[in-house]
Amino acid sequence: MALPLSNRLRFAPSPTGYLHVGGARTALFNWLYIRRYGGQFLLRIEDTDRARSTEESTRAIFEGLEWLGLTWDEEVTHQGANIERHKADAQKLLASGHAYRDFTTAEEIDRLRADAESRGATFRFDRTTAQLPDEEIQRRVARGDPFAIRFLVPEGVTSWDDLVHGTISFPNKDVDDFVILRSDGSPVYNFAVVSDDVAARITLVMRGDDHISNTPKQIMLYQAMGAALPQFAHLPMIHGMDGKKLSKRHGATAVGDYQHEGILPSAMNNFLALLGWSPGGDREVMTMQEMIEFFSTEGLLRKAAIFDPKKLEWMNGQHLSRITAEELESIVNPMLVEAGLTTADDLVARREWWLKLLDLLRVRARTTHDVVRQAATYFTETVEYEPEAVAKHWKDRESAATTLRAVRERLAESEWDAAKMEEALRQLAEERGVSSGKVFQPLRVALVGQLASPGIFDVLESLGREKSLARLDRASAFLSRIEV
Repeated sequence: MALPLSNRLRFAPSPTGYLHVGGARTALFNWLYIRRYGGQFLLRIEDTDRARSTEESTRAIFEGLEWLGLTWDEEVTHQGANIERHKADAQKLLASGHAYRDFTTAEEIDRLRADAESRGATFRFDRTTAQLPDEEIQRRVARGDPFAIRFLVPEGVTSWDDLVHGTISFPNKDVDDFVILRSDGSPVYNFAVVSDDVAARITLVMRGDDHISNTPKQIMLYQAMGAALPQFAHLPMIHGMDGKKLSKRHGATAVGDYQHEGILPSAMNNFLALLGWSPGGDREVMTMQEMIEFFSTEGLLRKAAIFDPKKLEWMNGQHLSRITAEELESIVNPMLVEAGLTTADDLVARREWWLKLLDLLRVRARTTHDVVRQAATYFTETVEYEPEAVAKHWKDRESAATTLRAVRERLAESEWDAAKMEEALRQLAEERGVSSGKVFQPLRVALVGQLASPGIFDVLESLGREKSLARLDRASAFLSRIEV
């Protein structure tokens, strides 16, 4: 693929809501392209819809992109600040004969639309409705009559070679003369986008394929303005597991929500990248650097992508198992403090112990919330026994109590070293004529109250002698129905 000397791509969200999954995926692909081939990744906030645009939404877009690490290369631009340029560009099209003034009122348009519907026809704007003699136009302009500016759609066919879909063509006869500037002087979306992209020297427009129908209009505008045409790449839509367009009914669709659901940004980026792109070679779990190295438009897919929350959780688990404890602590530490399990000072004071424990917990977690849930038992004095764990490993209460008392006795005599403790308890199992699991599993429930945990001897070392023996005493008492 021949690349221009300077690639300039943009992500241009509307601040009318949070940064949703589809928008984040679009931003990621644009960002990966620039990081792979060089150039500038730009951020433009398309805030010309003043009624729906909010500061809160703009802030949420910034926060979502920053969480994902999708940094932009130049100062953020706001479409609303470019109105005067939009007006000037519209006047140039008017002067060159590529656009005309339309004095048709909204009431007349409504009447024409109603008339078409009454005849069972689809309403189409007829330019003869707006055609007036030059002197009449000048008289109305001088009088101050409001008018819109419409683009004069040329004859022929508009085609482009889409980097995802191949050659796409639209007969121009199927496109009405469209408004580029409303009677109040505000630009219409398709025109504002082209004006801004021309000014920003955008070389590739990569966006969702719901924009395909906008592209012929935009190409006509580029050509009428005498501007260089960018390449286009229209990304597949993202569907839920039911095959329908992703929406709130499928759960969280705002990227920021996943940050609060325990998802790592590296996992979110990895998951989003695979929604409409294949790196080849059956690769799935990738770092950002690996995604940059593998990214190309040849890997972009045409078919709709499926957003599978379970796959996202699995992906997050893979990233948790690969991240270092030192990288993870900055994310998990505030969560532990917020949960009231410990203090920031305590985590600093016991950092070596905590990093060792965190290293054990992360490989068995799917989310950072899982890490916090697993960690809770190491910070509290008592432990809650999960009913499933009790039913499975303490089913015979008397036998379990006897086993735990014997375990407590051996551990009390042992050095508090994983290898020495393992040797002592395996010997106990052999003496009792049972498998080691018959000793280790009841012990696990006594220590953490759960069916699963890190290696039982790692757990003993992490809890320490005093807390471990106290939990064995409490478990024996619980099984004997004695309050302690």
